[in-house]
Amino acid sequence: MTLQEIPPAEVRTEVTVPLRFADGYTTMARVFSFAGLVDAREHVALRLGALVPGEAPLVRPHSECLTGDVFGSQRCDCGPQLRESAERISAAGGYLLYLRQEGRGIGLYAKLEAYTLQDAGLDTYQANLALGHAEDERDYTVAAQMLHALGVNRIALLSNNPDKASQLARLGIAVTEHVPTGVHLSAANAGYLAAKARLGGHTIFG
Repeated sequence: MTLQEIPPAEVRTEVTVPLRFADGYTTMARVFSFAGLVDAREHVALRLGALVPGEAPLVRPHSECLTGDVFGSQRCDCGPQLRESAERISAAGGYLLYLRQEGRGIGLYAKLEAYTLQDAGLDTYQANLALGHAEDERDYTVAAQMLHALGVNRIALLSNNPDKASQLARLGIAVTEHVPTGVHLSAANAGYLAAKARLGGHTIFG
């Protein structure tokens, strides 16, 4: 889909929600829901910190990860990236886009099936392919729709994933700066991170 083909979305509801993470970090979020998103899923945007007039806000499109974000699984780096992003965006001013794209877009059940294949020796991308999915099925059209609905067309992108930047640029969001997240390495996710760097082009290890 191109910029010209994107139907407009609009803000449906906005409400203030206090956030508290497992390590005790707290912040306030202005949470926005939307009408008119192309996939009809319930994605939300969290405005954190104070926006600086004239400056591109810091924005992280974060794909939902039940196992990592909620249960603290160390098989991935999603939970630590979410926590880091909340603090950094709160300090700089910007938006956390929480996207319902579990398992790089393949869904929770398929992601758990992919885990069993990873336990048998496949990497995270090979496991998706073995299940009949693409390596990464995420489409950031809804992220662009959300940003346009919020009046944002220039961002500093908080991400290690080059595909996010290229998709957003095609969809009318100018990425003025690429801001990498930290490296959240553990014994359980070392292979996962290596595959993302080697096969997905993520700027994880410099």
